[in-house]
Amino acid sequence: MAISEPASNTRRAFDLDLPRRLVRLLDGACASHGRASLLLVAVALLAFLPGFFQLSPIDRDEARFAQATKQMLESGNYVDIRFHTQARHKKPVGIYWLQAATVKAGEAVIGPSALYSIWLYRLPSLFAAIGAVLLTYWTALAFVTRRGALLAGLMMAGCVLLGVEARLAKTDAVLLFTIIASFGALARAYMRPAAERAGDLKLAAIFWTGLAAGILIKGPMAPLFVGLPIVALAIVERSGGFLKPLKPLLGLAWCLLLVLPWFVAIYFITNGAFYQHAVGVDMLGKVAEGAEGHWGPPGTYFLAAWGTFWPSVVLVAMAAPFAWRARREEKVRFLLCWLVPTWLVFEIAVTKLPHYVLPLYPALAILTALAMERGAMAKAGSRLAGLVWIWPVLAIVLSLGLGAAYLWFGSGFGLAAWPLLLLAIVLLWSAARAFPRVGVEGAFLTALVGTIVLFLAVYQVMLPQMRALWISERLAQVARDEGCPAEKIASFPYQEPSLVFLVGTKINYILPDAAAVLLKQGGCALAFIDTRFHTYFETKASEIGLKYHAVATLSGFTYNGGRQVAITVYRSDEAAP
Repeated sequence: MAISEPASNTRRAFDLDLPRRLVRLLDGACASHGRASLLLVAVALLAFLPGFFQLSPIDRDEARFAQATKQMLESGNYVDIRFHTQARHKKPVGIYWLQAATVKAGEAVIGPSALYSIWLYRLPSLFAAIGAVLLTYWTALAFVTRRGALLAGLMMAGCVLLGVEARLAKTDAVLLFTIIASFGALARAYMRPAAERAGDLKLAAIFWTGLAAGILIKGPMAPLFVGLPIVALAIVERSGGFLKPLKPLLGLAWCLLLVLPWFVAIYFITNGAFYQHAVGVDMLGKVAEGAEGHWGPPGTYFLAAWGTFWPSVVLVAMAAPFAWRARREEKVRFLLCWLVPTWLVFEIAVTKLPHYVLPLYPALAILTALAMERGAMAKAGSRLAGLVWIWPVLAIVLSLGLGAAYLWFGSGFGLAAWPLLLLAIVLLWSAARAFPRVGVEGAFLTALVGTIVLFLAVYQVMLPQMRALWISERLAQVARDEGCPAEKIASFPYQEPSLVFLVGTKINYILPDAAAVLLKQGGCALAFIDTRFHTYFETKASEIGLKYHAVATLSGFTYNGGRQVAITVYRSDEAAP
């Protein structure tokens, strides 16, 4: 006892001291909107920046978006959207314009290499994710005090799913930003007493501009996220009078003015093909069947939220009884109308991808902050208090899984990651232990710190060093070392979008026999051929008398296909024409 008691006291002091220090930091940040915003930006940067510059382009969506933007810049065509040799008629042009702007700015600073720097294409997502955290705070101010709004913003800053989207050059973080802007304006219009619901040009401009931007980013998804809650509120209220401050007629005209020029232009340029594919194939196909294999039964998003909205989902679960009891209150009613109808639609739809429900997470954060403010989770003896132990349990499971993956795919033991993973587990364990003594705020803030440490270990240290996963990056490095232009490089059957982005738009995705013919043309020419197809390549090479040699054989794991691959790089020995 003489030995264990001091150790126990030390652990208890650590468990309580850090949460209390974090609560005092929260107290200071609540003194003004400026301090609160500064804290949110700082936490968001700490959560989103690890790995932002280091991670290779992610297949397949991120690489497709980035490559389509790169081809816009190369061709000077900023209306039609192309990927490699094909039309990309899936999403509107908004995200490509934003990415093109950041890459253009990057070119002015670092030169032509900006075209191949994936982090420049990710900047719109990073800025939008930080903006979404700030807009969650602004929207929450319509429901809770500054302290509660700050906590809601911190929940979004620590959100696993938002952290993933902040690091990807695609639409979802930007869509989230536009939708929260619209909901912040809609909430303020809804909360006004009926007698004070005169037109408000400022709110109307925010709402309709946000909606227009969302349409340009992801087409009908923005009206879906905003429209379903409005319909639900109108049904509950038996009136749409709460829309008056948003100037519906004038606002709709403004929205159409912003979006119609490109939608009309793309119709004429593609002779209607954009709409046939974007609506008839891409959107409706995802409703009717599991597009691209992403099928899931109803309830998938509910289960996924335990990982994607971690660590705040634990508090959401604890706040659920409060939401049910207070469902008829005006504030809770609005948040439930924001959340429930759209969530049900996505649970019913056949195609399931975790990021589809991201625009609903701010409603969960604000609802949870409201429950915290009302004292709904203050009692340590609550039946749901034990849920806080999910924090360390999931951290341990994740750390073990990542450790095993690193030993399999990594280039070493990643010693720098292990202390960080251990620290994250200790912090999350301390958060769970501290909950009965310091309350929900201190426990959550400690869990948030632990989560950020976990992000640092995973994104900054472990994933970039899992070299077996980054096949395109390694092949592109071979191409640079050999000095061959993209138009003289062929690949089969490994044809991931990231390879187009990293090697060049003119890379040839052709069969092995055609690759042999390309090498026969002479000069600096390469063929990336999977070892399973060597026979086809070598047979054709023998037929045409090709002189060549193998440069290297790269082994790796395709995380999309889920299989081991070995790719041999062949170089032509034919003289240049």
